[in-house]
Order: sequence, then C-alpha cells, then structure tokens
Amino acid sequence: MPHGSHASPSPDAIVLRRSTLRLIPLLLFCLLLVGLGLAGLVGLVVGIVQGTFAEARGVEIIALVKGVLGLLFMVALGVLGAVFGMAIWKGRNSAIIVDRAGIWLDNGKARGIVPWNVLAGVGMYWSQMNRRVKQHSIELCPSGPIDDRDPVLWATVRDEEPIGPGLPRLRYRFPLQPGTQDRARAAIQQFAPAHLWLGEVQRQAGHIGRPDVSRRPPR
Repeated sequence: MPHGSHASPSPDAIVLRRSTLRLIPLLLFCLLLVGLGLAGLVGLVVGIVQGTFAEARGVEIIALVKGVLGLLFMVALGVLGAVFGMAIWKGRNSAIIVDRAGIWLDNGKARGIVPWNVLAGVGMYWSQMNRRVKQHSIELCPSGPIDDRDPVLWATVRDEEPIGPGLPRLRYRFPLQPGTQDRARAAIQQFAPAHLWLGEVQRQAGHIGRPDVSRRPPR
C-alpha cells in the first residue's frame, strides 16, 4: 500500500521538480509586499511617536482615518507576502518522481509512493489558471482502500466524483508545476502499465482544491 518511505526511486526515474528560476519572480513579489508592509508599520509607529494621531481635529480626523487604514492595508499586504513567501520557500525542494515502481511524492523532508500495482487507473486533469497558464494534476485512482492519513500523501487525497465507471471517489491528486505536464505525461506512459492510462480531462478553474485537514495524521 502507499506509504511514506525512506527507499529511493530507481536511477532512471524521471524527476519533476519546481524550477528555481520560476520561483525568483514569485519570491521577489513577496519581498515587495513585505517591504510595503514594513513601510506601513514604520508609518504607524512614527505617527504614534510624534503624536500625529492625537493632534488631529475636526475634518483632519477623516483624512487621518483614511491614512491609518491605508497604512494598515500595507501592513496586511506585508503579512500576506511573508506567509506566501515562506510557503513558496518551504516547498522549493518538493518534487514528483516517476519510475518503474510508481509515482513518488517528495515534500523535501520525506517521500511517499503510490505503486502502480495498487492503482485501477491514472490520468491527468487540467484547468485554465489564466489566459496563458494551465494547471495540471496527476489523478491516481486506487483499486482498493487507501491510507488517507499517510504522513506524506494525506494532503493529496481528494473525495470527488469518480473519473470513470468503476473507479473510486477517493483518490490521490498530485499538482504539477506549470511547464512539467508534457514530461509527466511521457513519464507515466513510459513506466505505468498501459491499461492504467485514462487520458486527460479539462476541469473548472481551481480544480486542484484543498486538502481535508481532518485527514492530517497526528504528529
């Protein structure tokens, strides 16, 4: 059955890793947001220290409130930038690995594998993120029960309408980084038993969804 593992993929495995170059623009944008947040925080501190807020009277209070709200908005943007930036940095070493044994998920700390021999089918979903970018995912449909509290794979479990007749609702969804879908398709068709391939299906935008946190295993 699928499980977290310290074993290693085969030497001829195909590794689908997030490109470091693709991360740079995202990280720079997050840093920009953090910079705006810091500027807003400094503005609030300076206003308090100088007594600007306390000296406002009459009509000036309206302008003051607008200014404070603007600074708070900048601080909120900074917090969002920090949160997203840490998430992006934390996932920089994550990868999907395809070999003769199955499909591995490497979260940067541990690996989990979904072997071919426990699957009833494997396909790909895709949806439009924007005009230029499509979001792809590998859909892994098990032939029997799954361990939905696996320490590595639990976050990939989805409960949705089956892909096809006779397939289960519960399955694994491995999101692919933009630009890796062709290599992923070729890797699956190279290593997976031919009868498992279900093809590709378009879904609505945002099809990746979110993991069910109730499945998170206890630490």
